[in-house]
Amino acid sequence: MWFDLNVNEKKTWWHSLAKYFLTLGPIPEHIAFIMDGNRRYARRQRYSSFAEGHRKGFDKLTKVMQWCREFGVKEVTVYALSLENFKRSRTEVDDLMTLFEHKLLQLLDERDKLTENGIRIQFFGNLKHLPRKLQQYMAKIELLTREHNSGTVNVCIAYTSQDELRRAFVTIAHGIQKGLLTTTDINECLISRCLDSRFSRDPDLLIRTSGETRLSDFLLWQCSKCQIYFDGVLWPNFDYWNLSAK
Repeated sequence: MWFDLNVNEKKTWWHSLAKYFLTLGPIPEHIAFIMDGNRRYARRQRYSSFAEGHRKGFDKLTKVMQWCREFGVKEVTVYALSLENFKRSRTEVDDLMTLFEHKLLQLLDERDKLTENGIRIQFFGNLKHLPRKLQQYMAKIELLTREHNSGTVNVCIAYTSQDELRRAFVTIAHGIQKGLLTTTDINECLISRCLDSRFSRDPDLLIRTSGETRLSDFLLWQCSKCQIYFDGVLWPNFDYWNLSAK
């Protein structure tokens, strides 16, 4: 399940102790994740395709969202698919689309759980690059959850920060052409209000797994002032300790 937030996962003593001490101090309200390492994980496990690595990565995302909720994190943003990923092999891209479709349908099946837990879901990115039925599923999910306010999950798919900014400036240009804006109206606040993330606060913490030390065109505008942590662990191996140690 996507949001099995009431799952009674067996916890060790250090798990409970770490949670206790962490909740004594300041907790980030918004954590962003670059979930890197699924393909390398698949190679190390000698899977027949990268698809199984991506499935393991998605399973880990479900657990990480549960842990974030335990810690009191109110918002999570994940880099699910970059526009650059569409340059990969046709087979891998098709496998990813199939996986996304399966998970989106699962979300729609679990709408009662989303309502029960008050989870709002938003999708950031240039969604026209996705199959139409995926766009329709995403629109339904956003509509179903738009009034929820207990927690927010932002899924960046078919996304890069450069493309997001380009689309924001196109919106601003249209506003100027229609006489709704002037060039003197353009400032940081206006640009932020034209981004996909306009209804979200900026991340307090960005975590990237797999040992890569770059941002890969992810939330460059929004993460200009946040703390950044690069973790050497591959995303499917990311665990409770990796998160709590941040």
